[in-house]
Amino acid sequence: MPGCFKKTLFALASIISFASFILIVVAMGTPKWITGKILCKTGAELVNATDPELVKFIGEISYGLFRGGKIRQCGLGGRRSKFTIFPHMVKKLNTGLHVMIIMFLCVAIFFSLVSFGFCILNTIKVPYRAIKGPAGVCLWNFLAGGCIALAVTSFMAAVKLHRLTERIANFRENVFQFVILEEQFEDCFWLCVASATAHAVNLLLIAISGINVPEIKTKPEEATVTAEDIMY
Repeated sequence: MPGCFKKTLFALASIISFASFILIVVAMGTPKWITGKILCKTGAELVNATDPELVKFIGEISYGLFRGGKIRQCGLGGRRSKFTIFPHMVKKLNTGLHVMIIMFLCVAIFFSLVSFGFCILNTIKVPYRAIKGPAGVCLWNFLAGGCIALAVTSFMAAVKLHRLTERIANFRENVFQFVILEEQFEDCFWLCVASATAHAVNLLLIAISGINVPEIKTKPEEATVTAEDIMY
């Protein structure tokens, strides 16, 4: 049976692994990875809008891995619309990169659950196989954290290098052209970053669990021998 110190660390690691699983699932299902402001360039150029008038041509956009929405401002008031990435819009994006991001996160979900199970196993007993012990837990956490890091890096590349927001904003826009004024990463993106950090914390906990903590032993009481004891 593992000691109390190791039980506590592995129990904490199991909670962190499960929390990482929840974070990834929430992040994937919520359309709040990117928010930004979009300018209706065509509308502004048609009326030669100056700085005070540009407000009427600035809309908003937000999206995630599967869906999103935008508010078009082309001088006649805001028009709200929603869109889905699959199956139509993905043709306008970098399909391989977008699918890769989703696959990395799905694999990370799997490894997070595996890490959770192995942490529970190490909390209950000491496995006789090394892959089921601390070495295995480190491996699953490393793989989960690595997949999340790759997904986050790939998404940043899609946004910054492949102009993901601009492509989405101009999807099915035959008359008007939109340009991106500003964009920022939102909560769901940072949830993935937090999930990767959680697995890094787990690696630290597993490393600490390998430290042998000396047990506190109580000194036995010395027997006192009196003259009466010697007589008997």
